[in-house]
This record gives sequence, structure tokens and C-alpha cells, in this order.
Amino acid sequence: MSPTDLSALQRPSGAFAMLAVDQREAMRNMFAEHTDQPVTDDDLRNFKLEAARILTPYASGILIDRQFALDQAIEAGVVDPGCGLIASADHFEPAHGELVGEVTIDRLVDPHKYKALGVKALKLLVLYRPDEPAEGRVEMVREFVDSCRSAGLISIIEPVSRKPLAGGDFDWNAGILAAAKELGSLGADLYKAEVPFKGQAPEAEVRAACAELTNAIDGPWVVLSSGVPEDVFPDAVRWACLEGASGFLSGRAVWASCIGAPDVVESLSTDAVRRLQRLCAVVDDVVSAQRTNA
Repeated sequence: MSPTDLSALQRPSGAFAMLAVDQREAMRNMFAEHTDQPVTDDDLRNFKLEAARILTPYASGILIDRQFALDQAIEAGVVDPGCGLIASADHFEPAHGELVGEVTIDRLVDPHKYKALGVKALKLLVLYRPDEPAEGRVEMVREFVDSCRSAGLISIIEPVSRKPLAGGDFDWNAGILAAAKELGSLGADLYKAEVPFKGQAPEAEVRAACAELTNAIDGPWVVLSSGVPEDVFPDAVRWACLEGASGFLSGRAVWASCIGAPDVVESLSTDAVRRLQRLCAVVDDVVSAQRTNA
């Protein structure tokens, strides 16, 4: 089978510089840290739509959730024509003391419907727990990949390392690699990975772990920014790309510090744009050099 054309999500350099605004209750909690008032669905929706309008001229892709903003973003035309639209196809449930403790495929995200509306890709979050059987995860990923393929959409999976339900010792970094070995060769077009050590280890250690991910994943992969300090993320992206990653699909490292700003739109238009442009320059620099040397 010939490789899927991923150019709808790539920059001219071949790098992926994609923005995520699909956070749900986690985003509500981020807003709640800055106000004594209840954070409404409209608060989240308005932020997501403003972020999309302001930042998509600089991003090669944007990930939006159905729960709050996908249909509204399409209807309002806030996504820049040069930015590929990615729909979250995951349904989150709180469980096990976690905001997102269980994940299933969102049956309300119909691949053929959203393909017709201009969506280029779907994304599925997968929770990797070392004490849960692999079969459920593998089955869900295979079903998701097949549904994307049948609709002509790019499939993106996002395995994240989680603590075992039974408790006990937990090696978060080992979970990142174990998830990649288990799920990284099931046919997904793009793999979205957590940054080993959250980018907070010596460069050699982070890069060695990223090289292991490259070996485990059959296809291109990108990093997310959750858990990585905003000021560390550009270096983390660079190190990952030097070891085989192809870019990023992240939100918090770009826009999180805009939440709570006196003028959120102004902060998105200046601070967030600047951060996103810097990240674009990082991936363009490294990925284009890697392609030249290949």
C-alpha cells in the first residue's frame, strides 16, 4: 500500500507544525485557575475559535474537538485555508481519579461527513497502562485506522503513558516507549508522542529516548507539549527532530500562558504567534536539514 499523502498537514519543508485546541475539561481547569466565576462552555468555545482564527495562518494543521468547537469552527470559517483541519475522534470519560480516565472512539465524529466538510485528518487518544491488556488498545487503533482509510482521511494516534490502575511503581518514560512498540506499527499515518522526560533531562538522554521512539514507530511521528515547560519545549522539539521526529502537534506550549491575560486576544496575537513562529522555525531548520542529508 502506498504511503498516505500527508502534505495537507505539512509545511513546505516537510515538517509538521500543528496546533492543538482540543483540550476539554483540562482547558476548563486552566481557565478556572484565573477566575472565581464558573467557566462556561462558551468561554472555552470562544477561546478555541479565537485561537484558531489568530494562529492558523502560521500553523500547518489545527486539531479541534467536536464537543466544543469543531462544527462552529467550520461554520464560522476561522481556520486559515492553508492550515489542515484535524478533528478529534475520541470521547473522554473521567475515571480512576483522572479527568480523562477512559477513552473510546467518538461515534458522533463520522469520518465521511467531516471529510465532506473539509477535514483532512482524525486524531485518537489512547491511554497506555502497563497493567491493562493490549488487546483493547490494539483493537481500537485498528478500527480507527480502518475508518480513516475508508473515508480518505489521515489517521493520527496519540498514545499517552498512564499509571497502572493497580498502583505501585510506575516508570512514565518506559510507558512512552512501550506504547510506541505496541501501537506504532498498526498502520496509523502519524504518531503523536509525549516528550521523554518531559524535556527536562540532559540533551543526550532526551535524544537517546527519542531515537528509541523513531526505531519503534513505523512512520512519521511528532511530539506534544503537555507536561513540558513552555520555555523548554523549543529545545525538546529540536532534540526530537534531530533523532527522527518530524515536528509537533501541541497547544499548551503555544497558548496556555495567554489564558488569564488581561487581554487574551492581544496575547494570542502577539505572544502566542511569536511562540508558534519560533517553533515553526525550529522544525523547518531541522527537518529540512535532515531531508537534505538523507
